[in-house]
Amino acid sequence: MFPYPEQYRQAAPPILTAFMVFWSLLSRLILGDSSSIAFYPLFGLFPLVILLHGQLIWQAKGMERLDQGVYAFIHIALSFVIWTFSLMHVNGNGFS
Repeated sequence: MFPYPEQYRQAAPPILTAFMVFWSLLSRLILGDSSSIAFYPLFGLFPLVILLHGQLIWQAKGMERLDQGVYAFIHIALSFVIWTFSLMHVNGNGFS
């Protein structure tokens, strides 16, 4: 179906991380501060990124597993920071 399915699997976690940023920016503009509708997709996206990295590690063979593990470690750490700030941005002034 797709001409390069491996590249799509590799690019899925960063695309979801970018979607976190766009979702938090758009949902704050459209829905306002502390909207529960804006929080639910964010709560699901970070675990999905972790699961996709687990799938990439599981499907890799040989030394490519080490490459996928390093890729997962670096990207999950960066994605966690982005996810945290996305949650803070969507929350807005909800804590004050």
